[in-house]
Amino acid sequence: MKRRTFLAGAAAGGVALAAPALVRAQEVTTLRLHQFLPAQATIPALAIAPWVERVEAASAGRLRFELYPAMQLGGAPADLYDQARDGVVDLVWTVLGYTPGRFPRAEVFELPWMVTRGEATSVAFHKFVAAHAMDEFAGVRLLCAHAHGPGLFHSKDPITRLEDLKGMKVRGGSRIINDLLAQLGAEPVGLPVPQVPEALSTGVINATTVPWEVTPSLKIAELVRNHTGFAGQHGLYTQTFGFIMNLERYDSLPVDLQAIIDANSGVETARAFGAAMDAGDATGRRIAEEAGNSIVTLDADETARWKAASQPTIDRWVADMQAAGADGAGLYEAALAAVTAEA
Repeated sequence: MKRRTFLAGAAAGGVALAAPALVRAQEVTTLRLHQFLPAQATIPALAIAPWVERVEAASAGRLRFELYPAMQLGGAPADLYDQARDGVVDLVWTVLGYTPGRFPRAEVFELPWMVTRGEATSVAFHKFVAAHAMDEFAGVRLLCAHAHGPGLFHSKDPITRLEDLKGMKVRGGSRIINDLLAQLGAEPVGLPVPQVPEALSTGVINATTVPWEVTPSLKIAELVRNHTGFAGQHGLYTQTFGFIMNLERYDSLPVDLQAIIDANSGVETARAFGAAMDAGDATGRRIAEEAGNSIVTLDADETARWKAASQPTIDRWVADMQAAGADGAGLYEAALAAVTAEA
């Protein structure tokens, strides 16, 4: 009798000892994060990697992430949003403009002369989306929306006046930017940013619109020798980005892990991503300076000419939104107000 009791107790003890290890293994959730740039690029290195470290630490290891840069899981950059929505992956970081027409209200931040600095504009953009465009992200969990800093031109031939752009084949990264380039006299060529180096090398394009921050990972300062920006607080253009999670995957997490994701989402996460963009801008410009490249900032009078030439892009967006039943003028004013509040 005592022997049976001992054996039963030993068996129970074995189960008890095994249970914590089993529970720990079951509690670890691994999430796959997919994005389109090399791991050493600005946002992957200075924003996504620190975000992952914070979340993993806050979860005491119960959340873990597998990072897949440069489209390693397949598809094109334009597929990323759908990959997150459809559960092909758990999280993505993507350019919203790679899927034209899907984010019509959020698109307002891509209009000319909207952007100031990456950090300030990212905060303004996330707040704007939260107030005016969340239904455009139905079906996913938006962790943050953000923007890059003032956009400029990187070109083989110098651009020192508006007329220099006439007929130049210039890469644009979104519908709005391509429309802007056409208004300015260029020949827009729509390309996702990973294709820019080859396009410059082979002559498919003569110039590209990208911010300073992405130029090191693409080696832009080696491929072209001219860089042109503008006078004043506002840059010519920006692109908008989304850091997005599959909604079902989020909903499947225990409440306390959801809370950790929530604590690392929103305005402050947008601020961190935008600040990373600003830091990357400084690095990209320094590399071009050290290479001896020509860096031109157009003066106020010449910048004013570009502003006048780009106004039709703004007017067309407002008219298109009005035709679609939205208050285009009101959305544009709300976006300007949001940027001004953070400037």
